[in-house]
Amino acid sequence: MKSSNLYKSITALFLLGSLLGYSQKKDENIGTEVVNVVKPYTATISDAFKVKETPSLNDDEITKKENVQYNIFSFPVASTFTPAKGKAAAVDKAKRDKLYSNYATLGFGNYGRVLGELFITENISSTDYIGGMFRHHSSQGGIKELVLDDSFYNTSLDLTYGSQQRSYNWNLDLGYQNQIYNWYGINQAYFNQDAAFYAQIAPDHMFHNAYLGGKIGFEDSFFTGATMKFNRFWDDNGSAENRFYVKPSFVVDINEFAIKTNVIVDYVAGSFDQDYFNNGGYKYGFTNFGLNPSVTLNQDDLSLNIGISLFYSADLENSDSKFFVYPNISASYKIVGDLMILYAGAEGTLQQNSYREFTNENPFLSPTIFVVPTDRPYDIFAGLKGKLAGNVSYNVRGSFMQEKGRALFRNNPFPNATTPDLEITAKGYQFGNSFDVIYDDMRTVSFFGELKADFSKNISAGIQGTFSSFSTSNELEAWNLPSITLNANLDLTITEKWYAGASLFFVGERKDQMIAPGVIDPAFYDFTTITLKSYFDVNAHVGYKFNERLTFFLRMNNMFNQSYEKWMNYPAQQFQVVLGANYKFDF
Repeated sequence: MKSSNLYKSITALFLLGSLLGYSQKKDENIGTEVVNVVKPYTATISDAFKVKETPSLNDDEITKKENVQYNIFSFPVASTFTPAKGKAAAVDKAKRDKLYSNYATLGFGNYGRVLGELFITENISSTDYIGGMFRHHSSQGGIKELVLDDSFYNTSLDLTYGSQQRSYNWNLDLGYQNQIYNWYGINQAYFNQDAAFYAQIAPDHMFHNAYLGGKIGFEDSFFTGATMKFNRFWDDNGSAENRFYVKPSFVVDINEFAIKTNVIVDYVAGSFDQDYFNNGGYKYGFTNFGLNPSVTLNQDDLSLNIGISLFYSADLENSDSKFFVYPNISASYKIVGDLMILYAGAEGTLQQNSYREFTNENPFLSPTIFVVPTDRPYDIFAGLKGKLAGNVSYNVRGSFMQEKGRALFRNNPFPNATTPDLEITAKGYQFGNSFDVIYDDMRTVSFFGELKADFSKNISAGIQGTFSSFSTSNELEAWNLPSITLNANLDLTITEKWYAGASLFFVGERKDQMIAPGVIDPAFYDFTTITLKSYFDVNAHVGYKFNERLTFFLRMNNMFNQSYEKWMNYPAQQFQVVLGANYKFDF
């Protein structure tokens, strides 16, 4: 094929050379000749040709494609490798603290303060257990510029026995508490007496409380359980009170609804040796029977509870009885999952008051008070709660509450400071240094806000506040009720050994009343409204874990050393410090 092409190329070159040589002769005259062009050349599409995608080959021979065959020569390879079984990678874990069943705490501080706690529990079988708690908190006093003893003691002992069975559980409680306080809040400017006058006043008084209680609960039963408690409360001024409370609960399922019913029996009865002006003693007694049925409905993001509270109250001393009906309605709706939950409701109840509960709130009461229940027709509220982030929660709420017979603490009347031998004839609480309980119809508008945050497992904080507006029917003021209360707290785990925390409390201004014989005519009393200043109390604590059993702690209260008055003429102890230790153990 290649030789044929070469031959054709040589012949073409020879002919081209001959023509060129002939046309270029020097002396030849070509002459003239007329050429007529009939039609110019016009190309058509038929004159064009397309190059084939696969051109034809003029080669004489076409090489055939060889078939290639592949063969794999395999042979066994001896190996002693054996793969190990896979397992999860190890994760570093924090050492788990050992849990102990018992502990003891002891601390000492200024003002002769002593703190003590002892908690013991023991399993006596696979289902039964027994436990006990001893608490003591006392101070020898020492507030500056006081003329009466300001020491106090508070000691209690609680015992419990319980059982955890497969289908039910129960426990029985027994306890005793002893409290000693002093009516030290005397107005020295009013009496203006010497030390001998105050030395003859006996301001101390003592409370005793013994109780027996229990609880029982059932699984998979329409009778879900019941609570019961009996209190015997008395003091060293001839006052005594008995209270019995029992509350069984039932649940009945009807289709998709659960009807819950609480039955309440609340009995209180007591007596006082005399009234504040030594006019003889009196008794009181009330039995409240309550029935509280309700139906709960849960559907998607809506939760609705509809119920009613029925109470029958019998005044045992005056042979009088009343019947009360209260709403018990609440609802919540998840607007944005757990991020934003709207809730609202209207509730009411008949609150049983008692001498013991009043003294727990204000231990400087005189043993001459009146005790009656408080009728709360309704408490209408609405709020919004949820989470701002995974570790921050909030709750805001507004409410309007109506109360009939709301209990208020007000300062007792002052005696005539010019009465001869006043310190001998008067009792320790009759120097305007004690408080009475008065009742008034009241309306309260309040707003509550709360914010909690767990920044990490080592840092948590919270703040909450309440703003209230009170409207009374008969009294000039809502005595000793603050319009603003705020509190905040912070807890820190610094290292594995160290921890700390702080808290702050703010209480706004309160009003009280000074009732004293008139300057012109002592037979008539003058009423003067006194404003108690607002105050804040900053507390802190720090602890060191010496080992898994022993921890040392330091507690500081009223760190800004304020001499504020929670109650009129009752200044608080200033900067307080307690150093102590806690020890955990097992038997």
